[in-house]
Amino acid sequence: MGITRKATAHWEGDLKSGKGTLGTPQSGLLDGTRYGFNSRFGDEKGTNPEELIAAAHAGCFTMALSAKLTEAGHPPEALDTVAEVDLSMEGGPTMSAIRLKTKARIPGIDEVTFHAIADDAKHNCPVSKALSAVPITLEAELIG
Repeated sequence: MGITRKATAHWEGDLKSGKGTLGTPQSGLLDGTRYGFNSRFGDEKGTNPEELIAAAHAGCFTMALSAKLTEAGHPPEALDTVAEVDLSMEGGPTMSAIRLKTKARIPGIDEVTFHAIADDAKHNCPVSKALSAVPITLEAELIG
């Protein structure tokens, strides 16, 4: 049996002037978090679907990378990842690119091994698999 997680969305009004809230009842992390047209396409405070997808992808990839490094005998000291999700407006809103940028502190690993493991994590984390219709790139850097 798998694991089920859920989130909720509530919306009132039309697309441009309406407002919504998001929630994550299991964790309580999002509780009435605002989202709307201007937080998605403008600079109003609140979240948006692309930001949430970026957070999910950064977290999933980083956990997958940690697991794969540890399995290979190179447990990381630290991993820091930024995920950027581009929303293209040509032909209607479409997620057009995702960039993962990670910096890793891993004692005793060489660049070639690190990059091979990072690439494997990029292709095989569950969120990357779910987002496979969107081009995903990875910049991976060893530090320290």
